[in-house]
Formats: sequence, C-alpha cells, structure tokens
Amino acid sequence: MKMRVRKIFVSLLLAAISAFAMCAQDTEAYRAKVAALEKEISILDRQISSNAARSRNLLSDLTLIRKQISNRKALISAAEKQIREYSDGMVTAQRKINRLQERIDTLTEHYGRLVRSAYKNRDPKIWYMYILASDNLGQAFRRYGYFRNLADEIHAQAERIEEAKAELAAEKARLQEMKADAEQVRDRRKKELASLQADEARSEKMSAQLKKDRRKYERQLADKKKQVDALNREIKRLVEEAMRASEKDDKPEAVIDYKLAAEFSRNKGILPWPADGPVVEGFGQRYHPVFTRLKLPFSNGIDIALQPGAAVRAVFDGVVKQIVVMPGYNICVLVQHGNYFSFYCKLQSNNVKAGDKVKTGERIGTVDTINGETRLHFQIWQNQTPQNPELWLRKK
Repeated sequence: MKMRVRKIFVSLLLAAISAFAMCAQDTEAYRAKVAALEKEISILDRQISSNAARSRNLLSDLTLIRKQISNRKALISAAEKQIREYSDGMVTAQRKINRLQERIDTLTEHYGRLVRSAYKNRDPKIWYMYILASDNLGQAFRRYGYFRNLADEIHAQAERIEEAKAELAAEKARLQEMKADAEQVRDRRKKELASLQADEARSEKMSAQLKKDRRKYERQLADKKKQVDALNREIKRLVEEAMRASEKDDKPEAVIDYKLAAEFSRNKGILPWPADGPVVEGFGQRYHPVFTRLKLPFSNGIDIALQPGAAVRAVFDGVVKQIVVMPGYNICVLVQHGNYFSFYCKLQSNNVKAGDKVKTGERIGTVDTINGETRLHFQIWQNQTPQNPELWLRKK
C-alpha cells in the first residue's frame, strides 16, 4: 500500500506541476524581461560612470539617467504585476487546500464509522446470526453482500484518504514555492524603488545644473546640429547616388534588386537589432529635456547605447555601398537592400568594404566611444525617405 500511495503522490505532484505550467510561463517571461532591463541598466550605468570620469556632458548624462529611470519604472511595474499574479495564485491554492482538507475530514469520519462497524461485527457468529435472521432470501443475500464487501470498502476508503492527503501535500508545496518566489520579487522591487529614487534625485540635480548656463548648452546644441545636418546631407547624397547609378547603369550588379527589397519589406517589425542595447535617442523631432521649448536636432535614426567594443551586425542581406568618415560619427557604413538602405554610424572599425555582400547578422564592425559615449547611430531609408528604425526592428 505504501508503494501505491507513493505512486499516487508522484502522479498528483506531476498534475500540480502541469496545472502550474501557465504560471511558470508567466514567471519565465517576467524573468526574461527583468534580465533584459537589467542588462540595459548595466550598460547605462557604465556610460554614466564613464562620462563622470571625463569632461562631463550633462545633457548626455541626463538623457542616459532618464532612460535608466524609465527602465527602473518598467522593472517595478513588471514586479508589481508578477506579485499580483502570485497573490491571485496563492489565494486560489489556499482555497483548494481548504477544500481538500474538508474532503479529508469527511473521508476520515466515514472511514471511522466503517472501522467501528467492522469492529462491532468482528465475530463471524454475529454475521451468521444476522444473515439467518433475515425476513426473506433477498434480504439475506443483501446482508451477506454487505459483510463480504465491508473489508474491501474499508480498504478503498483508506486509499481515498491517502490520495487526498498526497494531493494536499502537493498543493501546499506549490503554495510555499509561490510564497518564496513572491518574496524574492518583493525584495527586488524594494531595491529598484530605492535605485529609482536615487536616479530621480540625480536627474533633478543635473536639470538644475543645466538651467544655470543655458547659453553654454545652446552653443553645444548648435555644434551638434551642424554634425547632424552634415550627416543627414551625406546619407541623402549617398542614397541618391546609389539610386541614380541603378537607373543609369544597366550592369546586373547595379540594377536594384526589388525581390530583395520585397523580402526586406516583409520583415518590417521583425528585423534583428544591429546591436543589443537600450535606445537612448529616438527617431524624429525631439526637445531639450530641461528647456522644453528648445528643439534638439531632428534625428533620421536612433542611438543605441552599447558596451565598449560591442559588435555591430547587418540587419538584413544586402550589399555594402559606401564607407565614409564623418565628424562626430567616425566610421559610417551604408548597406543597400534593393531600394532600402541601412546605415551604421559611430564605428571604431569596420569588417567590410564597399562592394561586399553581407548576410543577416554578419559583423559590420565595432562600435566606437566618442566623447565618453559608446553608441551606435542607426538609420533605415526607403528610397530617399528616412524611416523610424524602431518600427522595423523586432520588439524586445
């Protein structure tokens, strides 16, 4: 019987694990999200520390810290959601435990009555006299069947009690596991709240410093705008040149590969990222985080903060059209995908040259650290129109 009970316990435990599968999947998704956000925070921390060790760029630091604050808020939000799910799961588990305990109590009470009845009638003479005292043959057979099946019923009832106890033990183990996991998530949330408060205080301090010398930062922005405008003009020129060459040159290698372009287009929203890091500057028109009416240079792409020396990879099959060096952006690589183009800037070194065919995920080069900032500037163009890269890259 012990062997049977052990098997029952194992089967019930497996059933409990199966029932817990959905919750486990949610937990894994939560842990994956936490790992991604923590990795981004680590990259941002390193860059902020690097800036602090050099001549500080307060606007850059403020951008990084505000992105870090955003990530911490996302971590806290994910933790709170996970805690709610654990709380709901624990309430459900406790209700099931209560129902199982009630069932065990009922079964045990019934089992006790069976045992007491068997004890009272343990003398076979009493059985015979009870059967012989029947009013008719049918009643005698029924009384005989009762005594014959009483032992089997007692045994079966004992097994039902053991099964219920095994299920109760499995459910209690599941509840304890959820409680332990929930406690870990609460501890993580508490730490993130403390870090968030510290980051917000740093952000306020930097904002106050920026307000002290508006003219200085307006001059810096003017210099930055010149670099951005020069880059945008150069990319536009390179794209126009590539398109004109395709229209005039009838050589097979010069003709636009519209089949490749169609494949590129079908992959909108699921293209791999050129490098793994947080986006710290987005596409389009942006405004100064402190002087909110002051426009920042319009961005035709995004900036991705990276670890120093991080590899930069092609987002899709294509042909390297040009490699140029631009002030403030160092090495820039333009890759053509039919009538689409991807542009990779702020590289320290490049692993390709003009005319090379590249595959999705192939290494283009290595990111550079410029003025304390380790960032990849990345753009996507369709014909002569810049696109928002975040709409083309897969969701993180």
